[in-house]
Amino acid sequence: MNDNDLGYLTIAEASAGLRRKQFSAIELTDACLDRIDALDGKLHSFITLTADLALEQARQAEKELRSGTDRGPLHGIPIALKDLYATKNIRTTCHSAVLENWLPDHDATTVAKLRQAGTILLGKLGMHEFAFGGPSIDAPFPAVRNPWNTAHIPGGSSSGSGAALAAGFCYGALGSDTGGSIRTPSSHCGIVGIKPTYGRVSRFGVIPLSWSLDHAGPMARSVEDCAILLQTLAGYDAKDNASANVDVPNLLTGLRDGIKGLRVGVPRKNWFDENLGIDPRTEVVFNQALKVLETLGAQIVDIDGKPFSLARKANQTILVCEAYAYHEQTMQETPMKFGSSVRRRILEGAFLSATDYLTAQRARAVLNKQICANFATVDVFAVPGAARPPEPFEGMDPNEQNLRPSFTNPFNLTGLPAISVPCGFTDGNLPVGLQIVAPAFEEATCFRVAYAYEQATEWHKQRPAIS
Repeated sequence: MNDNDLGYLTIAEASAGLRRKQFSAIELTDACLDRIDALDGKLHSFITLTADLALEQARQAEKELRSGTDRGPLHGIPIALKDLYATKNIRTTCHSAVLENWLPDHDATTVAKLRQAGTILLGKLGMHEFAFGGPSIDAPFPAVRNPWNTAHIPGGSSSGSGAALAAGFCYGALGSDTGGSIRTPSSHCGIVGIKPTYGRVSRFGVIPLSWSLDHAGPMARSVEDCAILLQTLAGYDAKDNASANVDVPNLLTGLRDGIKGLRVGVPRKNWFDENLGIDPRTEVVFNQALKVLETLGAQIVDIDGKPFSLARKANQTILVCEAYAYHEQTMQETPMKFGSSVRRRILEGAFLSATDYLTAQRARAVLNKQICANFATVDVFAVPGAARPPEPFEGMDPNEQNLRPSFTNPFNLTGLPAISVPCGFTDGNLPVGLQIVAPAFEEATCFRVAYAYEQATEWHKQRPAIS
């Protein structure tokens, strides 16, 4: 295999190939590093490349696998991390001058789990500054570009994770999601990403944006790969006060069971047509995806989208209040270290009152009940992963990002598990994602529906021109 072929293996394929001795962990790592060296100058997906560490870990993984020590399906697999996951003695910047030279003295719980599973760390990935604002215009690191068309954004805030996977730079990555930051870049970059149930994955060691809305989760190039990653990441952690002490099932069991008879709720009325609404090109692709689900035996059911639509304002108010609370001292002491976009958005929280915050939390409780009540008549929800195709950088105002329509933030407000899987392209050859949402702690249902759709189509096999 050449570097191009090796770079686009799935985790499942790479793991099987390692055990069949088709290639080594060192060869996988070299292939990733060669692709990064050749192509990342166009994408800027990496902030910090840990090439020496990766090769050292690859040699250790290869030695262990050859001697019969097998840590599981992630052993010997090169991965990368959004640069808000603390990594001991490795720079963790949050794409900001505020933390430009920070060397944590600890690993995030998720990082420690991946290390124990035998993964190989290629480096730390670009993002929106502090997972807020928009693409960098005055941060110390350049904005990440979309591999499908470098004139367009890759989506935020886990932009580096989405771009690196789409470009074949790594086999899996971690993102974080407060209002859509795993699912939007997954949709825009033509990959798979899941926001697990709130509390399913520890956020200890993950720099927060909004304590009550933040989720940590995996991104990869296939549904099965995301399930493999989440199986390792999930579980209770006493270091995270929001961690859920809930058993983690085998997330791969039932993956291939199909979706015959499954009821798929589509909250189109009173949501898809709100404000600027869904882009017509995106809606065409989404409707085609629904037809595929029907051919697989699912039943499409229309449900009221009004509670989903109303979630946007509550989500935004809570997010901004909690973001300001976290950053208040730094904002007061060194405001100019923040980029202009994220500084403006964080400062909005200084002008919101305790009443605003509590009202939003009360609305959250009501909307959560109304949205989840739909599970009495449907099994999952289906909506686009993003309301619009990736925008071009030219002419885009990052300060207007929070004004654009969103199909992701209701599921941060409710904490429900939600996955985005590739479902096609616009006429401009820009990716579109299908988002599947299940009841709390039913990530396995998300995976089952997404896998059925994925295997019935060829979209996940497409590669961007940059490859």
